[in-house]
Amino acid sequence: MNKLKQTFAKVNKIDTFSPYFFLPFILMLYFFTSLFDFHRFELFNLRVSIWPAVFLAVICYYIGVYIIDKLQWTIPSFGLSFFGKYVVHFILFLTVLGLVAYVLMMITGGGLGIADESNRRNLNPKLNFFAQLLWYGILLLISYKMILEKNITWKKTLIYGSIYAAVMFLFLLMGYRTPLIIMLFTGIIIFHYVVKRVKLTWFLTALFVIGVAFSMFGFLRVISEDTTKEFNSREQPDVELTETEKEKLLTVEQKVNLTPKWIRSINGESVTGHIVLSKIIEYTQQEGYLNGEIHAGILSTVLPGEQVSPRMKVTEVVNSLSEAEGKYITRPNRTTTPTFIGQLFLDGGYLLVAIGFLLYGVLISLIYNKVKQGGIRSFHSVAYAFVITLFTVSMHTGLLDLIFVLMLGFVILASAIIKTDNKKLSY
Repeated sequence: MNKLKQTFAKVNKIDTFSPYFFLPFILMLYFFTSLFDFHRFELFNLRVSIWPAVFLAVICYYIGVYIIDKLQWTIPSFGLSFFGKYVVHFILFLTVLGLVAYVLMMITGGGLGIADESNRRNLNPKLNFFAQLLWYGILLLISYKMILEKNITWKKTLIYGSIYAAVMFLFLLMGYRTPLIIMLFTGIIIFHYVVKRVKLTWFLTALFVIGVAFSMFGFLRVISEDTTKEFNSREQPDVELTETEKEKLLTVEQKVNLTPKWIRSINGESVTGHIVLSKIIEYTQQEGYLNGEIHAGILSTVLPGEQVSPRMKVTEVVNSLSEAEGKYITRPNRTTTPTFIGQLFLDGGYLLVAIGFLLYGVLISLIYNKVKQGGIRSFHSVAYAFVITLFTVSMHTGLLDLIFVLMLGFVILASAIIKTDNKKLSY
Protein backbone atom coordinates (compact mmCIF):
# COMPACT_ATOMS: atom_id res chain seq x y z
CA MET A 1 0.00 0.00 0.00
CA ASN A 2 2.84 2.40 0.89
CA LYS A 3 4.58 1.68 -2.41
CA LEU A 4 1.34 2.42 -4.26
CA LYS A 5 0.98 5.73 -2.42
CA GLN A 6 4.58 6.61 -3.25
CA THR A 7 3.97 5.81 -6.91
CA PHE A 8 0.88 8.05 -7.00
CA ALA A 9 2.83 10.80 -5.23
CA LYS A 10 5.55 10.68 -7.90
CA VAL A 11 2.99 10.65 -10.71
CA ASN A 12 1.17 13.64 -9.22
CA LYS A 13 4.36 15.72 -9.27
CA ILE A 14 4.13 15.85 -13.07
CA ASP A 15 2.85 19.18 -14.39
CA THR A 16 -0.23 17.79 -16.14
CA PHE A 17 -0.48 20.65 -18.62
CA SER A 18 3.18 21.23 -19.48
CA PRO A 19 4.18 21.14 -23.17
CA TYR A 20 6.16 17.97 -22.51
CA PHE A 21 3.15 16.02 -21.26
CA PHE A 22 -0.39 17.19 -22.06
CA LEU A 23 -0.63 17.20 -25.86
CA PRO A 24 1.53 14.12 -26.61
CA PHE A 25 -0.19 12.19 -23.81
CA ILE A 26 -3.66 12.94 -25.21
CA LEU A 27 -2.50 12.12 -28.75
CA MET A 28 -1.08 8.72 -27.77
CA LEU A 29 -4.07 7.97 -25.53
CA TYR A 30 -6.42 8.83 -28.42
CA PHE A 31 -4.82 6.32 -30.78
CA PHE A 32 -4.26 3.72 -28.06
CA THR A 33 -7.98 3.63 -27.22
CA SER A 34 -8.73 3.25 -30.94
CA LEU A 35 -7.12 -0.21 -30.87
CA PHE A 36 -10.26 -1.51 -29.11
CA ASP A 37 -12.13 -1.39 -32.41
CA PHE A 38 -14.65 -4.24 -31.89
CA HIS A 39 -14.01 -5.54 -35.44
CA ARG A 40 -14.59 -2.14 -37.09
CA PHE A 41 -11.09 -2.20 -38.62
CA GLU A 42 -12.03 -5.47 -40.29
CA LEU A 43 -15.39 -4.04 -41.38
CA PHE A 44 -13.69 -1.17 -43.22
CA ASN A 45 -10.82 -3.34 -44.43
CA LEU A 46 -7.87 -1.37 -43.03
CA ARG A 47 -4.69 -2.19 -44.95
CA VAL A 48 -2.25 0.56 -43.92
CA SER A 49 -0.66 1.19 -40.51
CA ILE A 50 -0.96 4.67 -39.01
CA TRP A 51 1.82 4.24 -36.45
CA PRO A 52 4.82 5.51 -38.50
CA ALA A 53 2.95 8.82 -38.99
CA VAL A 54 1.87 8.99 -35.33
CA PHE A 55 5.37 8.35 -33.95
CA LEU A 56 6.89 10.83 -36.42
CA ALA A 57 4.39 13.47 -35.25
CA VAL A 58 5.22 12.95 -31.57
CA ILE A 59 9.00 12.98 -32.17
CA CYS A 60 8.88 16.20 -34.24
CA TYR A 61 6.63 17.84 -31.65
CA TYR A 62 9.13 17.06 -28.88
CA ILE A 63 12.00 18.39 -31.01
CA GLY A 64 10.17 21.71 -31.42
CA VAL A 65 9.37 21.97 -27.70
CA TYR A 66 12.87 21.01 -26.60
CA ILE A 67 14.75 23.41 -28.90
CA ILE A 68 12.69 26.45 -27.87
CA ASP A 69 12.79 25.43 -24.21
CA LYS A 70 16.57 25.23 -24.22
CA LEU A 71 16.98 28.51 -26.11
CA GLN A 72 14.38 30.20 -23.85
CA TRP A 73 12.93 32.03 -26.84
CA THR A 74 9.54 33.74 -26.66
CA ILE A 75 7.24 35.27 -29.26
CA PRO A 76 8.50 38.74 -30.26
CA SER A 77 6.22 41.76 -29.90
CA PHE A 78 6.60 42.70 -33.59
CA GLY A 79 6.89 46.33 -32.49
CA LEU A 80 3.21 46.37 -31.50
CA SER A 81 3.57 46.64 -27.71
CA PHE A 82 1.70 49.95 -27.79
CA PHE A 83 -1.52 48.11 -28.62
CA GLY A 84 -1.23 45.80 -25.59
CA LYS A 85 -3.41 48.04 -23.44
CA TYR A 86 -6.29 47.74 -25.94
CA VAL A 87 -6.40 43.94 -26.03
CA VAL A 88 -9.12 43.59 -23.37
CA HIS A 89 -11.22 46.29 -25.04
CA PHE A 90 -11.03 44.41 -28.33
CA ILE A 91 -12.02 41.15 -26.62
CA LEU A 92 -15.07 42.93 -25.16
CA PHE A 93 -15.99 44.11 -28.65
CA LEU A 94 -15.69 40.55 -30.01
CA THR A 95 -17.87 39.24 -27.17
CA VAL A 96 -20.66 41.75 -27.86
CA LEU A 97 -20.44 41.00 -31.59
CA GLY A 98 -20.73 37.30 -30.82
CA LEU A 99 -23.73 37.83 -28.54
CA VAL A 100 -25.60 39.85 -31.17
CA ALA A 101 -24.84 37.24 -33.84
CA TYR A 102 -25.96 34.40 -31.54
CA VAL A 103 -29.29 36.08 -30.71
CA LEU A 104 -29.97 36.83 -34.39
CA MET A 105 -29.05 33.27 -35.35
CA MET A 106 -31.41 31.78 -32.79
CA ILE A 107 -34.24 34.05 -33.92
CA THR A 108 -33.78 33.31 -37.62
CA GLY A 109 -32.37 29.75 -37.32
CA GLY A 110 -33.93 26.46 -38.28
CA GLY A 111 -33.98 24.77 -34.88
CA LEU A 112 -31.63 23.56 -32.18
CA GLY A 113 -28.75 21.37 -33.27
CA ILE A 114 -28.96 19.30 -30.10
CA ALA A 115 -32.35 18.01 -31.26
CA ASP A 116 -31.10 16.95 -34.72
CA GLU A 117 -27.76 17.59 -36.39
CA SER A 118 -29.54 18.37 -39.67
CA ASN A 119 -30.93 21.53 -38.06
CA ARG A 120 -27.46 23.06 -38.08
CA ARG A 121 -27.53 23.07 -41.88
CA ASN A 122 -30.31 25.67 -41.69
CA LEU A 123 -28.34 28.10 -39.55
CA ASN A 124 -27.12 31.27 -41.21
CA PRO A 125 -23.41 30.50 -41.87
CA LYS A 126 -22.29 34.13 -41.44
CA LEU A 127 -24.14 34.53 -38.14
CA ASN A 128 -22.87 31.14 -37.01
CA PHE A 129 -19.32 32.23 -37.80
CA PHE A 130 -19.56 35.40 -35.70
CA ALA A 131 -21.59 33.70 -32.93
CA GLN A 132 -18.50 31.64 -32.07
CA LEU A 133 -16.93 34.86 -30.80
CA LEU A 134 -19.35 34.81 -27.85
CA TRP A 135 -17.86 31.75 -26.15
CA TYR A 136 -14.36 32.80 -27.23
CA GLY A 137 -14.68 36.26 -25.68
CA ILE A 138 -16.26 34.98 -22.46
CA LEU A 139 -13.54 32.32 -22.16
CA LEU A 140 -10.73 34.89 -22.46
CA LEU A 141 -12.36 37.51 -20.25
CA ILE A 142 -13.28 35.21 -17.37
CA SER A 143 -9.94 33.39 -17.51
CA TYR A 144 -8.03 36.68 -17.45
CA LYS A 145 -10.21 38.03 -14.65
CA MET A 146 -9.51 34.92 -12.55
CA ILE A 147 -5.78 35.26 -13.14
CA LEU A 148 -5.74 38.91 -12.04
CA GLU A 149 -7.50 38.08 -8.77
CA LYS A 150 -4.93 38.30 -5.97
CA ASN A 151 -7.01 36.15 -3.64
CA ILE A 152 -9.26 33.86 -5.64
CA THR A 153 -11.85 32.36 -3.29
CA TRP A 154 -14.03 29.35 -3.89
CA LYS A 155 -17.06 31.66 -3.97
CA LYS A 156 -15.56 33.71 -6.79
CA THR A 157 -14.55 30.53 -8.57
CA LEU A 158 -18.16 29.31 -8.35
CA ILE A 159 -19.47 32.61 -9.80
CA TYR A 160 -17.03 32.50 -12.70
CA GLY A 161 -17.80 28.82 -13.23
CA SER A 162 -21.55 29.54 -13.37
CA ILE A 163 -21.08 32.16 -16.10
CA TYR A 164 -18.85 29.71 -17.93
CA ALA A 165 -21.47 26.98 -17.63
CA ALA A 166 -24.24 29.28 -18.91
CA VAL A 167 -22.31 30.08 -22.08
CA MET A 168 -21.43 26.42 -22.56
CA PHE A 169 -25.13 25.58 -22.29
CA LEU A 170 -25.94 28.05 -25.09
CA PHE A 171 -23.63 26.20 -27.44
CA LEU A 172 -24.77 22.83 -26.14
CA LEU A 173 -28.21 23.77 -27.48
CA MET A 174 -26.64 24.20 -30.91
CA GLY A 175 -25.25 20.67 -30.75
CA TYR A 176 -21.59 21.72 -31.01
CA ARG A 177 -19.09 19.76 -28.93
CA THR A 178 -15.82 21.42 -29.95
CA PRO A 179 -16.47 24.81 -28.25
CA LEU A 180 -17.58 22.96 -25.11
CA ILE A 181 -14.41 20.89 -24.99
CA ILE A 182 -12.19 23.93 -25.61
CA MET A 183 -13.94 25.95 -22.91
CA LEU A 184 -13.90 23.06 -20.46
CA PHE A 185 -10.22 22.19 -20.75
CA THR A 186 -9.06 25.81 -20.97
CA GLY A 187 -10.98 26.43 -17.74
CA ILE A 188 -9.39 23.38 -16.09
CA ILE A 189 -5.90 24.56 -17.05
CA ILE A 190 -6.57 28.06 -15.66
CA PHE A 191 -7.94 26.47 -12.48
CA HIS A 192 -4.78 24.33 -12.29
CA TYR A 193 -2.43 27.30 -12.39
CA VAL A 194 -4.47 29.84 -10.42
CA VAL A 195 -6.79 28.12 -7.91
CA LYS A 196 -5.55 24.62 -7.10
CA ARG A 197 -3.05 22.34 -8.78
CA VAL A 198 -4.78 19.53 -10.67
CA LYS A 199 -3.10 16.25 -9.79
CA LEU A 200 -2.50 13.86 -12.65
CA THR A 201 -4.56 11.08 -11.04
CA TRP A 202 -7.52 13.47 -10.65
CA PHE A 203 -7.08 14.66 -14.22
CA LEU A 204 -7.10 11.12 -15.62
CA THR A 205 -10.30 10.37 -13.73
CA ALA A 206 -11.91 13.60 -14.98
CA LEU A 207 -10.68 12.86 -18.50
CA PHE A 208 -12.40 9.48 -18.46
CA VAL A 209 -15.68 10.95 -17.18
CA ILE A 210 -15.62 13.83 -19.68
CA GLY A 211 -14.69 11.50 -22.54
CA VAL A 212 -17.56 9.12 -21.80
CA ALA A 213 -20.00 12.03 -21.34
CA PHE A 214 -19.18 13.58 -24.72
CA SER A 215 -19.24 10.17 -26.40
CA MET A 216 -22.70 9.51 -25.00
CA PHE A 217 -23.76 12.98 -26.15
CA GLY A 218 -22.78 12.05 -29.70
CA PHE A 219 -24.43 8.64 -29.37
CA LEU A 220 -27.74 10.09 -28.17
CA ARG A 221 -27.65 12.68 -30.95
CA VAL A 222 -27.28 9.93 -33.57
CA ILE A 223 -29.99 7.61 -32.22
CA SER A 224 -32.45 10.52 -31.93
CA GLU A 225 -32.03 11.55 -35.58
CA ASP A 226 -35.09 11.80 -37.80
CA THR A 227 -34.11 9.22 -40.41
CA THR A 228 -36.91 10.33 -42.75
CA LYS A 229 -34.79 13.36 -43.60
CA GLU A 230 -32.40 12.87 -46.51
CA PHE A 231 -29.51 14.33 -44.52
CA ASN A 232 -29.96 11.60 -41.89
CA SER A 233 -30.27 8.71 -44.35
CA ARG A 234 -28.34 5.60 -43.33
CA GLU A 235 -28.53 3.79 -46.67
CA GLN A 236 -25.31 2.22 -47.87
CA PRO A 237 -23.86 2.46 -51.40
CA ASP A 238 -25.88 0.70 -54.10
CA VAL A 239 -23.14 -1.47 -55.59
CA GLU A 240 -23.00 -4.95 -57.04
CA LEU A 241 -21.26 -7.39 -54.73
CA THR A 242 -20.54 -11.03 -55.39
CA GLU A 243 -22.20 -13.59 -53.16
CA THR A 244 -18.88 -14.21 -51.44
CA GLU A 245 -18.40 -10.47 -50.80
CA LYS A 246 -21.97 -10.14 -49.49
CA GLU A 247 -21.47 -13.09 -47.14
CA LYS A 248 -18.17 -11.73 -45.87
CA LEU A 249 -19.66 -8.25 -45.27
CA LEU A 250 -22.64 -9.74 -43.44
CA THR A 251 -20.36 -11.88 -41.26
CA VAL A 252 -18.20 -8.92 -40.23
CA GLU A 253 -21.27 -6.76 -39.53
CA GLN A 254 -22.61 -9.53 -37.27
CA LYS A 255 -19.32 -9.59 -35.34
CA VAL A 256 -19.44 -5.80 -34.93
CA ASN A 257 -23.05 -5.93 -33.74
CA LEU A 258 -22.16 -8.42 -31.00
CA THR A 259 -20.95 -5.38 -29.08
CA PRO A 260 -23.80 -3.03 -28.05
CA LYS A 261 -23.84 0.36 -29.80
CA TRP A 262 -23.45 2.31 -26.57
CA ILE A 263 -20.23 0.46 -25.74
CA ARG A 264 -18.86 1.02 -29.26
CA SER A 265 -19.68 4.69 -28.94
CA ILE A 266 -17.41 5.13 -25.88
CA ASN A 267 -14.32 5.14 -28.08
CA GLY A 268 -16.16 5.58 -31.35
CA GLU A 269 -14.48 8.92 -32.13
CA SER A 270 -10.94 7.57 -31.75
CA VAL A 271 -11.72 4.41 -33.74
CA THR A 272 -13.17 6.52 -36.53
CA GLY A 273 -10.12 8.78 -36.40
CA HIS A 274 -7.85 5.73 -36.74
CA ILE A 275 -9.88 4.41 -39.68
CA VAL A 276 -9.93 7.80 -41.44
CA LEU A 277 -6.18 8.31 -41.00
CA SER A 278 -5.44 4.83 -42.35
CA LYS A 279 -7.67 5.44 -45.37
CA ILE A 280 -6.06 8.84 -46.00
CA ILE A 281 -2.60 7.27 -46.06
CA GLU A 282 -3.89 4.51 -48.36
CA TYR A 283 -5.51 7.09 -50.66
CA THR A 284 -2.26 9.05 -51.03
CA GLN A 285 -0.42 5.84 -51.92
CA GLN A 286 -2.85 5.33 -54.81
CA GLU A 287 -3.74 8.87 -55.89
CA GLY A 288 -0.90 11.04 -54.57
CA TYR A 289 -1.07 14.07 -52.26
CA LEU A 290 -3.52 16.97 -52.65
CA ASN A 291 -0.63 19.47 -52.48
CA GLY A 292 -2.28 22.09 -50.31
CA GLU A 293 -5.90 21.70 -51.43
CA ILE A 294 -7.12 20.83 -47.92
CA HIS A 295 -5.44 23.84 -46.29
CA ALA A 296 -6.44 26.19 -49.10
CA GLY A 297 -10.02 25.14 -48.40
CA ILE A 298 -9.83 26.83 -45.00
CA LEU A 299 -9.91 30.19 -46.77
CA SER A 300 -11.94 29.23 -49.86
CA THR A 301 -15.03 28.34 -47.79
CA VAL A 302 -15.66 32.04 -47.08
CA LEU A 303 -15.50 32.99 -50.77
CA PRO A 304 -18.72 33.74 -52.72
CA GLY A 305 -20.51 30.85 -54.37
CA GLU A 306 -20.65 27.16 -53.49
CA GLN A 307 -17.38 25.84 -52.07
CA VAL A 308 -16.32 22.38 -50.93
CA SER A 309 -15.22 22.51 -47.31
CA PRO A 310 -11.99 20.71 -46.33
CA ARG A 311 -13.88 18.15 -44.26
CA MET A 312 -16.27 17.42 -47.14
CA LYS A 313 -13.21 16.79 -49.30
CA VAL A 314 -11.97 14.35 -46.65
CA THR A 315 -15.36 12.59 -46.81
CA GLU A 316 -14.97 12.21 -50.58
CA VAL A 317 -11.43 10.85 -50.14
CA VAL A 318 -12.18 8.19 -47.53
CA ASN A 319 -15.49 7.11 -49.07
CA SER A 320 -13.83 6.68 -52.46
CA LEU A 321 -11.99 3.69 -50.97
CA SER A 322 -14.97 2.10 -49.25
CA GLU A 323 -17.95 2.66 -51.57
CA ALA A 324 -16.88 -0.13 -53.90
CA GLU A 325 -17.01 -2.48 -50.90
CA GLY A 326 -20.63 -1.56 -50.19
CA LYS A 327 -20.24 0.76 -47.22
CA TYR A 328 -19.64 4.40 -46.31
CA ILE A 329 -17.08 5.47 -43.72
CA THR A 330 -18.94 8.78 -43.46
CA ARG A 331 -22.50 9.25 -44.69
CA PRO A 332 -22.74 11.40 -47.85
CA ASN A 333 -23.28 15.13 -47.22
CA ARG A 334 -21.64 14.73 -43.79
CA THR A 335 -18.20 16.08 -42.96
CA THR A 336 -15.27 13.98 -41.76
CA THR A 337 -12.78 14.96 -39.05
CA PRO A 338 -9.39 13.93 -40.50
CA THR A 339 -7.27 14.18 -37.33
CA PHE A 340 -4.48 16.75 -37.52
CA ILE A 341 -2.07 14.08 -38.72
CA GLY A 342 -4.48 13.12 -41.51
CA GLN A 343 -5.01 16.75 -42.49
CA LEU A 344 -1.28 17.23 -42.96
CA PHE A 345 -0.68 13.83 -44.53
CA LEU A 346 -3.35 14.32 -47.18
CA ASP A 347 -1.69 17.50 -48.40
CA GLY A 348 1.98 16.58 -48.09
CA GLY A 349 2.67 13.18 -46.56
CA TYR A 350 5.27 12.48 -43.89
CA LEU A 351 7.20 15.67 -44.67
CA LEU A 352 4.24 17.93 -43.92
CA VAL A 353 3.38 15.91 -40.79
CA ALA A 354 6.94 16.49 -39.55
CA ILE A 355 6.84 20.23 -40.32
CA GLY A 356 3.36 20.70 -38.84
CA PHE A 357 4.11 19.04 -35.52
CA LEU A 358 7.50 20.71 -35.28
CA LEU A 359 5.72 24.07 -35.59
CA TYR A 360 3.12 22.97 -33.00
CA GLY A 361 5.93 22.22 -30.55
CA VAL A 362 7.69 25.51 -31.33
CA LEU A 363 4.55 27.65 -30.86
CA ILE A 364 3.50 25.99 -27.62
CA SER A 365 7.00 26.26 -26.16
CA LEU A 366 7.31 29.93 -27.19
CA ILE A 367 4.12 30.80 -25.29
CA TYR A 368 5.02 28.60 -22.30
CA ASN A 369 8.31 30.50 -22.02
CA LYS A 370 6.25 33.71 -21.89
CA VAL A 371 4.36 32.25 -18.95
CA LYS A 372 7.60 31.34 -17.18
CA GLN A 373 8.99 34.84 -17.72
CA GLY A 374 5.85 36.84 -17.02
CA GLY A 375 4.46 34.71 -14.22
CA ILE A 376 1.25 32.76 -13.82
CA ARG A 377 -0.89 35.86 -13.23
CA SER A 378 -0.60 37.23 -16.74
CA PHE A 379 -2.49 37.03 -20.00
CA HIS A 380 0.20 34.63 -21.21
CA SER A 381 -1.32 31.90 -19.03
CA VAL A 382 -4.69 32.43 -20.74
CA ALA A 383 -3.04 32.33 -24.14
CA TYR A 384 -1.12 29.17 -23.27
CA ALA A 385 -4.22 27.42 -21.89
CA PHE A 386 -6.24 28.25 -25.01
CA VAL A 387 -3.50 27.40 -27.53
CA ILE A 388 -2.54 24.03 -26.07
CA THR A 389 -6.22 23.11 -25.68
CA LEU A 390 -7.05 24.05 -29.28
CA PHE A 391 -4.00 22.19 -30.57
CA THR A 392 -4.91 19.12 -28.50
CA VAL A 393 -8.55 19.12 -29.68
CA SER A 394 -7.32 19.44 -33.28
CA MET A 395 -5.60 16.06 -32.87
CA HIS A 396 -9.09 14.69 -33.59
CA THR A 397 -10.89 17.43 -35.46
CA GLY A 398 -8.01 18.84 -37.49
CA LEU A 399 -7.41 22.59 -37.60
CA LEU A 400 -9.64 23.37 -40.57
CA ASP A 401 -12.05 26.07 -39.35
CA LEU A 402 -11.15 29.63 -40.29
CA ILE A 403 -12.71 30.97 -37.10
CA PHE A 404 -10.40 28.77 -34.97
CA VAL A 405 -7.37 29.81 -37.01
CA LEU A 406 -8.28 33.49 -36.44
CA MET A 407 -8.87 32.88 -32.72
CA LEU A 408 -5.50 31.19 -32.50
CA GLY A 409 -3.77 34.03 -34.34
CA PHE A 410 -5.33 36.69 -32.15
CA VAL A 411 -4.51 35.05 -28.83
CA ILE A 412 -0.87 34.47 -29.89
CA LEU A 413 -0.53 38.08 -31.06
CA ALA A 414 -2.17 39.35 -27.86
CA SER A 415 0.25 37.34 -25.74
CA ALA A 416 3.16 38.74 -27.75
CA ILE A 417 2.24 42.42 -27.34
CA ILE A 418 0.96 42.49 -23.73
CA LYS A 419 3.73 43.60 -21.40
CA THR A 420 4.23 42.02 -17.99
CA ASP A 421 6.88 42.22 -15.30
CA ASN A 422 9.29 39.32 -15.32
CA LYS A 423 8.34 36.84 -12.62
CA LYS A 424 9.29 33.26 -11.93
CA LEU A 425 6.77 30.53 -12.79
CA SER A 426 5.19 29.07 -9.68
CA TYR A 427 1.92 27.52 -8.61
